[in-house]
Amino acid sequence: MALDQAFEDRYDQDEEQAEEGGEMTFLEHLEELRWHIIRAVASIFVFAIVAFVFIQDIFQYVILAPANPGFWTYRQMCRLAEFSGYDALCVKDLDFELQAIGIADPFTMALTSSAIIGLCFSFPYAFWELWRFIKPGLRSSERQAARGAVFYVSMLFLLGLLFGYYIVSPLAINFLANFRIAPQIKNQFDITSYVGVLVTLSLGCALMFQMPIVAFVLSKVGILTPRFMREYRKHAWIVILVVAGIITPSPDIYSQILVALPLAMLYEISILVSGSIERARLKEAREILNN
Repeated sequence: MALDQAFEDRYDQDEEQAEEGGEMTFLEHLEELRWHIIRAVASIFVFAIVAFVFIQDIFQYVILAPANPGFWTYRQMCRLAEFSGYDALCVKDLDFELQAIGIADPFTMALTSSAIIGLCFSFPYAFWELWRFIKPGLRSSERQAARGAVFYVSMLFLLGLLFGYYIVSPLAINFLANFRIAPQIKNQFDITSYVGVLVTLSLGCALMFQMPIVAFVLSKVGILTPRFMREYRKHAWIVILVVAGIITPSPDIYSQILVALPLAMLYEISILVSGSIERARLKEAREILNN
């Protein structure tokens, strides 16, 4: 929506301002957008190449780390098990094997993983490039309200990515790896399936952590209000618990709480964000009436 507004604001002023020599034409703005996109994609490509060069180390120490009982999350779970006396929390063994079935699977997975890693590392810069194009089309009050957008979006993306990698993914992998339908059946997973679960959960959490940003945008355009969010808080908590139960298939309640609490905190933060937008709007309306 902000991108559309940027186009509209610029397009409405193109003919008049182009004659004055103060602004570019609409086609020149499209050309500018194209170069922003090219630079953003180039940054992804550069990081992907670097990741491909070190792909073996990345697979051993990053991608395959949650498949090792010595992973940081599992060690913390064992400490928590000792503290709480609930031994089922401690992960001592992950009884499964990973394999590449197709002859081209290792190479294909290396390319895919490198591209995803490139996307994750270049996300702040890519978003900054897009924001550089959107920002000039905003009004001064909108630019003031959106100050620090790149920082907050990038920070929430990184926090969500780490949360998905260190909390959600290990819990899901632990449950799925140790789930058996019969003792005679040995768990042997395709590497594509394993990486797919890891990427889906990690990037899914990174997107879910953008909830306060979404609340900010929807509140800014008048679609969302803090009163609405408070009124449906109980419903939101139920949805959060359901989502936590889905993305953490482990049956123990502790794993679901570990996932549900951060999501509930994000919802409460979103209420505060929406409330601040509403207060600013009311203050601006009072100032207009007084003048």
